[in-house]
Amino acid sequence: MLVSSIGGCVENAPSNINHALVVEGGAMRGIFASGVLDAFLSHNYQPFDAAFGVSSGAANVLGYLAKAPQRSMQVITQLATSRRFYNPTRFIRGGHLVDVGWLWRESQRQMPVDQQVLFNNIPFYAALTDIDSGKAKYYRVSPDNLDALMEATAALPVVYKHTPCFSEGCFTDGGVTDSLPVKKAYKLGASKITVILSHPDGYSMKPSRFPWLAKGLLRDQPQVKDAYLKRAEGYNASLDFIRNPPEGLEIEVIAPQQPYEVERFTMSKSALLDGYVMGLNKGAEHLSH
Repeated sequence: MLVSSIGGCVENAPSNINHALVVEGGAMRGIFASGVLDAFLSHNYQPFDAAFGVSSGAANVLGYLAKAPQRSMQVITQLATSRRFYNPTRFIRGGHLVDVGWLWRESQRQMPVDQQVLFNNIPFYAALTDIDSGKAKYYRVSPDNLDALMEATAALPVVYKHTPCFSEGCFTDGGVTDSLPVKKAYKLGASKITVILSHPDGYSMKPSRFPWLAKGLLRDQPQVKDAYLKRAEGYNASLDFIRNPPEGLEIEVIAPQQPYEVERFTMSKSALLDGYVMGLNKGAEHLSH
């Protein structure tokens, strides 16, 4: 059932964006970006005109723009490692594998962000995937749509059983269609983009090894199924754009180094903290240049 509007959809609106921040998602792999952004906060480094976040990347952007150091790290290491969030047994029984709705609500209950600080900062855009069209859509986060967008951008298909729906339509994780919205930032006018990746530099995404499984699990969402099966192609095209930007566009990349032991559903707190420290160091290294 459709409920309230989320508003703020951005298509080709004129923009005064010059320097954009783009933060990739990747579930627990986002611990690296949380460290990078905390390094930025510790140095009061905020040269950006707008920020774009996808899935867990949006949560990291939130903590950064709200000037809440260590919030994202604590959400990942304290809440996302809980069985209330990640529960394979519950999934086998027909429930969520990952309950992103609970994670957002609980993080706001335990570690509420200062919305006055957040919304007096630069524009913040979250990427979603429209289920009907199978296309990426980008919404500016506001006080009226904060809760809705933070759930929807991370609503992984199949493993999160609830599909967020609003008057604009129904949505799933933005990473299905655009894990790295660098082209969107460029289209909105950015001449410089700082990108925080969730994979080491040199990574490229391989096509799904089990396309038949996706076809079966997403048979009721054919546009999402098609988008998911083309995800590697789109992701690698974004990486190519980053590595070979058009004339007049400067792109800075901050990425984990090898070995990076954090995977999408890593639950080891020690591995996660190592990823966070790596992010802190990479952020400090970026600032020293």
